[in-house]
Amino acid sequence: EGIKLDAVTDSLQRPETGVVAERVVVVEAEDHLVGAGRLMVHLDRNRVGVGRERKSAAFAFEEVESVGEVGAESPESSEARVGESACQETKGGNARGIEKPEELELRLSGLKDAQIIVAFTGDEESTGKPLEVSRKDLIEAAKRSDIALGYETSTGFNYATVARRGASGWEVEVTGKRAHSSGVFSERTGAGAIFEMSRILNAFYEEVKGEEYLTFNPGILMGGTFTEYDPLKSSGEVFGKTNVVAQTAYVRGGLRFITEEQKENAREKMKAIVADNLPNTSAEISFTDSYPAMPPTEGNLRLLEVLNGVSKDLGQGEVLAYDPGRRGAADTSFVADYVDCLDGLGTMGSGAHTPEETVNLKTIEALTKRSAILIYRLINQ
Repeated sequence: EGIKLDAVTDSLQRPETGVVAERVVVVEAEDHLVGAGRLMVHLDRNRVGVGRERKSAAFAFEEVESVGEVGAESPESSEARVGESACQETKGGNARGIEKPEELELRLSGLKDAQIIVAFTGDEESTGKPLEVSRKDLIEAAKRSDIALGYETSTGFNYATVARRGASGWEVEVTGKRAHSSGVFSERTGAGAIFEMSRILNAFYEEVKGEEYLTFNPGILMGGTFTEYDPLKSSGEVFGKTNVVAQTAYVRGGLRFITEEQKENAREKMKAIVADNLPNTSAEISFTDSYPAMPPTEGNLRLLEVLNGVSKDLGQGEVLAYDPGRRGAADTSFVADYVDCLDGLGTMGSGAHTPEETVNLKTIEALTKRSAILIYRLINQ
């Protein structure tokens, strides 16, 4: 049945040592804000009078996904894998996150003046809108921290994430003149909605694409006499006839970007294309913000240098920056404006985002050692 947040919250309470767990519930609001809840676990030795001044602060992310499809058990192998939907990004990261606060608190005296917040975020596919409300507690925690570490799926021992592209949505609605197809292209009828939509999408491809890390993808396209799209089901209904000029067309897509400036430049180009209509058609484009970008800042690269040193000292090899074009959006992006960030520190496995997703259990001990020493060095540097 997934993770029981109330039970987990109670089990993590250690007020005598400075470990305090707090469940953050996302409630229904005016904008039908519905999303998964979050669990915030705090380790702050100053709460129990140990130390006078906080040396540093770490802020770690884990993801708690909603109940998904459970995959078949994996066959025995030399890699000791376990399989279940979302086991890499969620269950694996959660297991490592739950063990860290208490283990570090008990074993590493260097944490005596530290604040560590472990944030178990709700399913990133169901965050709840508006995002400024559903991610408010993460941002507030970041504002009183110095560093954010993200425990999404690791891309191997030799890579970590110092940059992530942001994600936003866009949609175009086109209106044409409904008429018999014998009059298409004429002055009285014009081009119709589908031809106009085709022009727009082709112009996006020809004139907007090309910048590094900028991508935009039309995910659903409809056109005809009548169209109706249901965003909750991500499906639609269309009616049209071959002898009738289409009077409506609709497309919905996503936009990925490495900086806010890149996003805004792309949007301006798209707006100009949409405004230059074929005869007897009109079109409107609208945008929705989702995940902000996490650019590869100097601070993020300094964190990578520390991780690289830890990895070499453990005999795990050099750690390089992972290509942001090959990773999706994540919650670290919401705090990138406030703290230095390093992501991709979670478990390893295969088949991500499928029922065949697996975690390689033999890598967890090595990854946990790496993470513990990384946090220790960051706090005591």
